[in-house]
Amino acid sequence: MPTPDHTLSIRQILALDRIAAGQPEVVAGAGHLDRPVRWVHVAEAADVGVMLSGGEMILTTGVLLADDERLQAEYIDSLHRAEAAALVLGLGRAFPSSPEGMRRAAERHGLPMVVLHRPFPFAELTEEVQSRLVRRKFAAVSLSEGIRTALTGLITAGAPLQALLDEIAAHSGCPVVLTNLAHRVLATAGEHPAVDDVLRDWDRIARQPGGVDGEGWIRADLGGRGERWGSVVLCGHRGDGASGRLLADRAAEALVLHHLLAGSGPSWEEQSARCLLADLLAGAAPARGLLPRARAAGLPVNRRTFLPLVVRDTSPAQLDRLLRLLGLSGLVAELAEHSTAILLSLARDQAPEALAAHFAERLRAETGDARALVAAGPASTAWEDVPEALREALHVADAVTGAPPGLPPVVRIGDVRLRGLVRQLRDDPRVQAFSERELDAILASEDAAELLPVLRGYLTTGRNKSRTARLTHMSRPALYRRLQSIQTLLGVDLDDFEQAASVHLALLAHDAQSGP
Repeated sequence: MPTPDHTLSIRQILALDRIAAGQPEVVAGAGHLDRPVRWVHVAEAADVGVMLSGGEMILTTGVLLADDERLQAEYIDSLHRAEAAALVLGLGRAFPSSPEGMRRAAERHGLPMVVLHRPFPFAELTEEVQSRLVRRKFAAVSLSEGIRTALTGLITAGAPLQALLDEIAAHSGCPVVLTNLAHRVLATAGEHPAVDDVLRDWDRIARQPGGVDGEGWIRADLGGRGERWGSVVLCGHRGDGASGRLLADRAAEALVLHHLLAGSGPSWEEQSARCLLADLLAGAAPARGLLPRARAAGLPVNRRTFLPLVVRDTSPAQLDRLLRLLGLSGLVAELAEHSTAILLSLARDQAPEALAAHFAERLRAETGDARALVAAGPASTAWEDVPEALREALHVADAVTGAPPGLPPVVRIGDVRLRGLVRQLRDDPRVQAFSERELDAILASEDAAELLPVLRGYLTTGRNKSRTARLTHMSRPALYRRLQSIQTLLGVDLDDFEQAASVHLALLAHDAQSGP
């Protein structure tokens, strides 16, 4: 058991050079030498127990206890009741050798008893230990205030969760892991190779008897308002256990405060999924290097089929509930404005196409939106193919924005055709210049707000005037007048297929830039 941050253990005191001159010998309570010592007290009083408050190491020659075994036993009993840390007895005129009665009583109570075989000035030991205790207490206060100030400053500035974890890792000098109650890793911080080593074996570590508590592994629970929701773990802390415990406790305090202040913001689970999926998309690291993170986050990865889906205008919380309702495993996170990605992990005997169709059907039923669409990327059994499949699903979701009715509930790359291609090329300066050149006259017109919907409806319906009139809620004569104004402004003949196609392409590029 680590000693508190501002104390020394009995073992540490016995290892000091100054006490070695007294030739100390542990004669009782040898199994309790890691007990913390809060203070050192020189006392010759027979009733010293009434003067103690616990945690003291008592130094005595026992001059008032000589020749009275009953008094010696009562002396040890009183030290035990006062929760003294240890007794150091200087041998000499009162006790030329270790008193057996005191030794037996101390052993019975588990009270460490040390005898000094050579005369030793107690004042030197008192001075040495007290000065060390004061320095340790000051160092503990300094460490505590340093980490607390740093983390409070980040919280006050509105820093994200990752910034807090990075600060904790910098102070502790070891990987830091944030978990939920199911031991799923929500976030990490520290040097990447060390973090990867921890995550690679996380499932075994987290579920071994006693959890992750062990040498250098320090866990602090996170909770508030009567409930616990996770833990922060220092993985392989190399400093002394006391400073590690202090760091873990201060980290927990800050993380709880950050969690409570976040209020209705994204949950830690969603932030974890977002970071992982964003890193997969960015390609900052090979996909295989992110596999330990996915496994530690609770995503099944062995012999699985991965299916990326993207849903627009539905919250991650709604989609997460739907996954649980369907009994599916996956990561859910909003990766773009109004677009939530889902990375499903399916058993090899599950049919991805049929499951995606069932998911879309249940989505429409749960949201009450009969036109809700699910954009799907290709299913893959190789983790390395997931980033590209996820990019494709996001591209499809982007391409269906403003698309006309008639798309299937599950939309794939083959369903978005020209609209999808234009969306991919929308940031190309040549496409932007082409769009501006083709549509400049109508965009600069005072009637642009009235003419553009008519042009869009006309081209989307395949230049069907009857359907366009119904779509735009206007009479046929009024529609004809608007179409004539559009053709005059643009200098085109919309009955000519190539000219109409050119205008349609320009309008798709314009919508891709500014929204329909």
